[in-house]
Amino acid sequence: MNTPLNYRDAGVDLEAGDALVEDIKKIVRATRRPEVLAGVGGFGALVSLPKKYRNPVLVSGTDGVGTKLKLGIEADRVEGLGQDLVAMCVNDVLVSGAEPLFFLDYYATGQLEPRVAARVIRGIAQACKLAGCALVGGETAEMPGMYAPGDFDLAGFCVAVVERNRIVDGRSIEPGDVLVGLPSSGPHSNGYSLIRKILARGGHTLDAAFGRGTLADALLAPTRIYVKPVLGLLAAGVPVRGMAHITGGGIPGNLPRCFPRACAAVIETKSWRRPEIFDWLQAQGEIEPDEMWRVFNCGVGFILVLPRRALDRALARLKRARLQPWVLGEVVKRGAAEEVRYV
Repeated sequence: MNTPLNYRDAGVDLEAGDALVEDIKKIVRATRRPEVLAGVGGFGALVSLPKKYRNPVLVSGTDGVGTKLKLGIEADRVEGLGQDLVAMCVNDVLVSGAEPLFFLDYYATGQLEPRVAARVIRGIAQACKLAGCALVGGETAEMPGMYAPGDFDLAGFCVAVVERNRIVDGRSIEPGDVLVGLPSSGPHSNGYSLIRKILARGGHTLDAAFGRGTLADALLAPTRIYVKPVLGLLAAGVPVRGMAHITGGGIPGNLPRCFPRACAAVIETKSWRRPEIFDWLQAQGEIEPDEMWRVFNCGVGFILVLPRRALDRALARLKRARLQPWVLGEVVKRGAAEEVRYV
């Protein structure tokens, strides 16, 4: 007669999962907003709309971290991966002028390691505080046989809110408008399949010296969150006509998404100093310039489109928010050429 089986025999530790949930409850308390009626622990989070909105529109976004996870796990820098997850979602909804309201995460692994999971979720919670949104729940899935030992996957989901008459949709963009760039903290969470190929082909390790630190420092810097400075700009009445979060596809794959059909962009490539890590990646991978623009943000994490009359005011406010904005280029009338031209 066979020995009776239980879930632990199948590789799932229910007690560890329950203990993690209790730890998560403590972590997320610091992210709570007054609109949260019920969060972690229930079957669904209950969140009311902020009373300051008269005609609110909900904006949602979802994303993951991609294969940057592999490097973060290898270097044991998993807290930053939590910020990457939040940033990829909140920066996306921000382009509509929306205020992130709440966030949920999905953490999946083959065998749950509660200490690792808690570190990741702590990074998620810290990033939610940076974005001003509440971490209201999520899912931790233990799936033996689905992942290699030590591996895990992350996905996230954000809901934001914006006043209907203040939605930023790019419709008013016109030739002559100015492009303002906001710096990235590194490759953010895009292009890591190529990055890992470059590292493997060259035999480079993450602890190798690079600049004033290591390759891990340069490649695993958490994705920058632009929410509070940009929302502050909008709250001050600066007429932002369009925005773009520079993710997969780089500038050419993202900036035109906020343009009317008749508009294109001229990017002044000498207007900023590209971070050294991108020069290193291009040299090590022998990557063509067009491919660099198409895969990486190349130091530009977020772009604002403004009428020229609002430029000085916008730059001053962004600098006070401790960003380093600069004039990246301008909007031009689109001809037969490509949507983004580099000069």
